[in-house]
Amino acid sequence: MRGKVPFRAVVRSEWSKLRSVRATWWCSAVYLLTVGGAGWLAAAGTDTAPRADVAISTALTGFGVGQLVLVVLGVLAVTTEFSSGMALVSLAAVPRRTRLLVAKTLVVAVWCALLTVLLVVVCALAARTQIAVPGGMSMRNPDVLRALGLQVGAAALTGVLAVGLGAVLRSTAGALGAGLALVMLLPPALALSGGWWQVRLSQALPALRVGEDAFLAAATTWQVGMAVIAAWAVAAWVLGAVLLERRDV
Repeated sequence: MRGKVPFRAVVRSEWSKLRSVRATWWCSAVYLLTVGGAGWLAAAGTDTAPRADVAISTALTGFGVGQLVLVVLGVLAVTTEFSSGMALVSLAAVPRRTRLLVAKTLVVAVWCALLTVLLVVVCALAARTQIAVPGGMSMRNPDVLRALGLQVGAAALTGVLAVGLGAVLRSTAGALGAGLALVMLLPPALALSGGWWQVRLSQALPALRVGEDAFLAAATTWQVGMAVIAAWAVAAWVLGAVLLERRDV
């Protein structure tokens, strides 16, 4: 009977696969340049802000578009493996498919979080050095820390959502289309329509967040917004795991 592959070895294997794909480094570079550059430009174009959290939100503006890159990264981490046939090798080595998906999700989510930690530091420095705030801006301010922490959490959940969509659809085009529609296209389109149910539906979609605010979508409290993103991420991932177990390949 073949021995069980240790989970640590599965995680190492998934990290090797992620870093060996050229698209991972392209996505990471675009994410860093887009969000970091937009943060410095937004901060440089804003002289003053009434509060520290407002200054931080200004510098976080680039995340509104930049996190779309994380959708691409997470989807490709799954669909590229199926399109190349590498999934057959992975499933032969790790027959418990959910275990394999857990390892892949962990690697993608941690990578998204690490990139975002770096970026929130850059954006915070941009806000602190470029925007004048009455009384100054302390990095220990709870509002500042919450805005930065929420961004990291949202980025990790975006990665989980993208992996789940990739596992559900397996098609790069289909998963990317679904991911971009959910986080970027549908929330603002519904919010701008002005109808009561459209606004409520916009609030129920996993809109990208800039600090505590939904990007171009109907506003919610940050608690509701993060709960919605988490619910969609978990639902997509669970559905992907179920389908992965039931499909032949």
